[in-house]
Amino acid sequence: MSSLARTAFPERADRPTSAPDAWALRLLGRLRRRLAPPAAREVTRLGELLQRRQPELRALDDAALLARLRTLARPAVRELQADALREALVATAELSRRAMGLTPYPTQLFGAMTLIRGQLAEMQTGEGKTLTAGLAACLAGLAGLPVHVVTVNDYLAGRDADKNRPLFGAAGLTVGVVAHGVERPERVRAYACDIAYCTNKELVFDYLRDRVAQGGRAGAAQLRARRLARGTQGLPADTVLRGLHFAIVDEADSIFIDEARTPLILAVEAGDVPHAEAYAQALGLVAGFERGRHFRIDEARRELHLTDAGVQALADATAGLGGPWGAAHQRGHLGTQALRALHLFRRDEHYLVDAEGEVQIIDEYTGRVLPGRTWEQGLHQMIEAKEGVELSPQTATQARITYQRFFCRYLRLAGMSGTAREMVAEFAAVFRLATVTVPTHRPSARVSLPPRLLPDEAAKWAAVADFVAERHRAGQPVLVGTRSVLSSERLGELLQARGLAHRVLNARQDAEEAAIVAVAGERGAVTVATNMAGRGTDIGLGPGVAELGGLCVVLTEYHESPRIDRQLVGRCARQGDPGTAVAIVALDDELLRQHGGHEARLLAWAEAAGAAGVGRLLQRARVAAQRRAERMHARTRRETMRQDERIDRMTAFSGDPT
Repeated sequence: MSSLARTAFPERADRPTSAPDAWALRLLGRLRRRLAPPAAREVTRLGELLQRRQPELRALDDAALLARLRTLARPAVRELQADALREALVATAELSRRAMGLTPYPTQLFGAMTLIRGQLAEMQTGEGKTLTAGLAACLAGLAGLPVHVVTVNDYLAGRDADKNRPLFGAAGLTVGVVAHGVERPERVRAYACDIAYCTNKELVFDYLRDRVAQGGRAGAAQLRARRLARGTQGLPADTVLRGLHFAIVDEADSIFIDEARTPLILAVEAGDVPHAEAYAQALGLVAGFERGRHFRIDEARRELHLTDAGVQALADATAGLGGPWGAAHQRGHLGTQALRALHLFRRDEHYLVDAEGEVQIIDEYTGRVLPGRTWEQGLHQMIEAKEGVELSPQTATQARITYQRFFCRYLRLAGMSGTAREMVAEFAAVFRLATVTVPTHRPSARVSLPPRLLPDEAAKWAAVADFVAERHRAGQPVLVGTRSVLSSERLGELLQARGLAHRVLNARQDAEEAAIVAVAGERGAVTVATNMAGRGTDIGLGPGVAELGGLCVVLTEYHESPRIDRQLVGRCARQGDPGTAVAIVALDDELLRQHGGHEARLLAWAEAAGAAGVGRLLQRARVAAQRRAERMHARTRRETMRQDERIDRMTAFSGDPT
């Protein structure tokens, strides 16, 4: 345990995992999954206990029930006594019934048990993760553990806190919410609550600001000296957080895996960009450069490099210009960033320009805008110059950390996800999290139609529009998932031309998300949305829709991660409702084009020849391409974590990063 954990700021010490340890942990994760007692057995045990204890618990008044819970909470949560944990969960279920009118399912109690034990619960979409997290947070709070419930966006943080607020209130616990734009005093109050709901980005940046305010990772002597200036919560007056005790991370795969390829960097404005005119100049100078001759692109890794011919052409074009063009390093950097802005970053796919003329980055996994995020090393300003908007100030890095290193500092870490099975080994090796699959409350009634393959993008969108029109005529609501803002709007125009009323949900309509989703399951509704992964919102079925087959989900392009595809498909057929899912894709989609390999070439030949078995070949090509992409991203995450550890060692306060 670090010096911080022993004094004013509890957290777990950094312990970089060696290669043998990582291998052993991956093996242990697989063994735990295979050798663990069946989850269904524990669910049955909890269900039977809930039924047996109901008469006794309902006979207690509120004060007696709460007293019973407080007695059980400490051995259940702090000591993880199995019998006490089961009894505490059943008592919490009764508290939920009284406070919210909701009696948790045994599967939700098992999910809460998994979280309390510091494990990752794989719960299918629609199985009630919001209440599950609330039960675990309530019990942990009663045991005296400060709890952070971490979600992927401000909307879900506020919504989930409000949904569980009656439960927490009945338990005598306080709850706070930390969202983008919340001022510092309010953040301090929110984190001081028994349970704080927050987003992953706000939480990490608050942690980094605390570190900067303390002058780095302070040693034990410095922290003891600062205790003279403690605030009301017994912490140094310059901190916002009060330690990293217990985190429950919703959509854990999105945060731990998808967003873990890049570190989070705390930066401050450092004045206007020097040589601002050089950015527009660079774009003009490289506009005529030829791919293959002057530069090479690895689209799968999103990397671009100048060739020797490109370096020479750039030197010739800038001869005599002076300023940054006189230094080879600066010249090459400006030229490379200009080419990246022109060829690797596309408007309405990787970013959008908002009404105020600001370039906003789009999260490729959720389709949401990432407010306040910028690209590094002048790339953001280069894209601003490309779009003809005012250049934002340059920034200076104050602190940085990866999600992998940050969340491993919690004294107890737990997570939830609807799509975790593919990443069991990485969760075990990096986060020391065992993954437990929670059974569904009701069997799935989803109907999966055979995938359809089209020769190109134009044919695909026409086929999607035809399919949507056919389902719309029958009255069945349709949700179409696309990978970018541009694709969603292109399909929207096609549907508009056919006279099909529809709603579009992408980064431009983030504020309207709840209203759009609320009616997406109504009879005849057509919704076109960018990636639904991590949206965490249920699409309820309107009257008579179940008889029509429920919600129909159309996947229009496979993602590099099969988890994202399953998130989209999981929007239909929730909690035993009927639903239909189908994939309509094209040969020139990004996944097959960049990662398809020989399987994609064979698939293209079979499609052109009209051969039988194209559907089976498509599935083989998809699986192979997604595996290649996942391996590449896993290497990127490992390198990001190693680089972050190296930087931390080099810049550590007092020479020791822990």
